[in-house]
Amino acid sequence: MKKVLVANRGAVASRVIRALDKLGMQSVAIYSDADAGLPYVGQATQALRIGGPSAQESYLDQDAILRAAIDQGCDGIHPGYGFLSENAAFARSVEASGLVFVGPSAHWIALLGDKIRAREYLQPHGMPMLRSSEELNSLQDLEQAVEQIGLPLLLKPSGGGGGIGMAPIHARDQLAAAWERSSSISAKAFGASSLYAEQLAVHPRHIEFQFLADRHGNVRCLFERDCSVQRRHQKVIEEAPAAAIPADTLQAITTRLEQIMAEVGYDVIGTVEMLYDGEHGFNFLEVNTRLQVEHAVTEEITGIDIVAAQIRLAYGQRLDQVLPADVARQGHAIEARVYAEDPVRFFPSCGVLEAFEFPVRPDIRVEPSYGPGNRVTPYYDPLLAKVIARGPDRAACIASLREALSGAQVQGVKTNIPFVLQVLDDPDFLANRYSTDKH
Repeated sequence: MKKVLVANRGAVASRVIRALDKLGMQSVAIYSDADAGLPYVGQATQALRIGGPSAQESYLDQDAILRAAIDQGCDGIHPGYGFLSENAAFARSVEASGLVFVGPSAHWIALLGDKIRAREYLQPHGMPMLRSSEELNSLQDLEQAVEQIGLPLLLKPSGGGGGIGMAPIHARDQLAAAWERSSSISAKAFGASSLYAEQLAVHPRHIEFQFLADRHGNVRCLFERDCSVQRRHQKVIEEAPAAAIPADTLQAITTRLEQIMAEVGYDVIGTVEMLYDGEHGFNFLEVNTRLQVEHAVTEEITGIDIVAAQIRLAYGQRLDQVLPADVARQGHAIEARVYAEDPVRFFPSCGVLEAFEFPVRPDIRVEPSYGPGNRVTPYYDPLLAKVIARGPDRAACIASLREALSGAQVQGVKTNIPFVLQVLDDPDFLANRYSTDKH
């Protein structure tokens, strides 16, 4: 454990570099022409230009990244989240080159990255699931699925994630339009137009469970996060613990998931995403085989450095070397994603950050992607920063987060802060009366 190349940018690159520093390891940052002046570049032990401004020229150039890691004498590559973090071919290439891929084995990335295969694999192990179809390749296949599953149902890309290309269907006259839209989006976003359909949960909560595991058969669940506040199926606010679900119900599903993940032999890091509603209980969505954007809220209530743990586990350490025997959680934490986007139409907003500052408070953690004077470009996800509030309870966290966002100084681009503040003041949010389909 000496030197790791960080194959990412922005806030997550900074976060990984910080964990490497904590472990006494050297870090190599890579940057595109568009990111040369970002804060993370100066935080690493070394920094290398990897390519042009587009993702294809830089952070998705597998050969260039692997070559850079080898040339710089790295023994591992941390993919962060997004980009190559769930690319099984890249993980295999890293492993074949004798380097450590700081994430789950390529086997798990390939198997669980396909939503249909993941469901088929996990269901016999007792994973709770709503009714679903096999792979759908035509409108006729979808019509047959309706006969088997019934309505309403949700049409989803089999190789996708992040809510991209999903379409709820409530009536038969919606089938053709839903198929055309979802298959087209899936082909463009994921390179395949195949879809599948599953029973639609009405008014569900989106609850996910954080896992750490070693390569020796041991698995631990670090509790749950509620990610139900979303815009177009994209998470905006995440919190832990989930406040609207009975504690015994959460404990039961946590124990069950921990048993399943241990039984199959999962390794390093992952998140099991579930839907929960009063009628169907918990049901499987997907496994994210990577570090999650919202990992910080779990860190804040457990005191566990999840990124440092991920690195140590990937390098072969045992779980009992990485985690204490008993991990307790304390208090509450809420994270808001601050994006450079129009808060009404939600179009990305580009420009130079003439000012970029958040209040310094002991109960607020800020994970920025940019600094004052940096340019927000159209090449990447417009995440400016993650702002995390911690406190003794949910009400205190909401108040702290509201004050921190209200006091933020961001000039040069538009942000979604007004939208987030509107959510934080919403009576249903304050009373925990909301679901993924509240608009």
